[in-house]
Amino acid sequence: MRRLFVAGLVAAFCVGLAAPAQATFGTVLPTLSRNLVSYYDFEHPVRGNKALEQDSGRSGTALQLINGGAGMRVRDGAFRRSRTSLQLKQVNPTTAGNDDWKAGLYSDTGVPSLRAFNGARQASIMGWVKMTGQNPAPNSNSANPDDFYGAIGLAGVLSGDSNGHAVRALLELIGVDGELKLVALARRIDGGDSQTFAATEPWQKLLPQNEWVFLAATFDFDTGAMALYRNGKPLAGKYVVAGDPWKLEGEPEPDLASATDPRGIKIGGSYPQNTREGNACNCRMDSLMFLDRVAKPWEVHLQYHWMKG
Repeated sequence: MRRLFVAGLVAAFCVGLAAPAQATFGTVLPTLSRNLVSYYDFEHPVRGNKALEQDSGRSGTALQLINGGAGMRVRDGAFRRSRTSLQLKQVNPTTAGNDDWKAGLYSDTGVPSLRAFNGARQASIMGWVKMTGQNPAPNSNSANPDDFYGAIGLAGVLSGDSNGHAVRALLELIGVDGELKLVALARRIDGGDSQTFAATEPWQKLLPQNEWVFLAATFDFDTGAMALYRNGKPLAGKYVVAGDPWKLEGEPEPDLASATDPRGIKIGGSYPQNTREGNACNCRMDSLMFLDRVAKPWEVHLQYHWMKG
């Protein structure tokens, strides 16, 4: 019954809407497709270079599969219509280096194809995550074998002045009050302070080992509102930074992100220019979506159930 209900709703939404790209048809809710800046299902290598993944969103921003190349695509789809996903992992945890499997792209002059996030009023990040190894990972930049990274990298859009770590919008696990938490984190102004919305529940409960989970994070740079979702349902949480870190008070209105092109995307860790390892994730990801507006709660709910089929 639920399957028929969801299918009926989506069919109704299709009326009068432009059809999504062929690679997204049937997997992305039609109401979201027009705001789908980038979409990576890890089933569409770039012709002639399998270490690049096609972008099925409107921006056409090809993604680099860093260090592992084509071997990072594995036969383990997160949902019925998915065939493959992306394996991310730490390769040599005891050696300082930059050989971790991650994905992304980076340009120190900004990425013009990601201009939808230049001066953006809103953003959303959604996708499937499956923990497959030790997390957090050992800090390969430290000589102390008992030192672990203070974060687990998931997916984010870099800021316009990023060194490969700083972000405009991010879905990640980071330390909050001495405890690792699933968070939405964003920075409205390049070089300015970030705000974090942290989920209340323990991250191990939200992301059990070897289980596919659909996560979503939404960001409103005008109102300061952020939200987290798991398997289509909103998560309870709290804002970590007191006051007005995004400097929303006063004119001009509306408040927007900095008018700069993001320097790229990072997935499964930081530094997509591959200069060092940072916040490695021993996990798999599938069907990552980057949108230039806030996905409504009912859309996140339907997106999850539509993919589950």
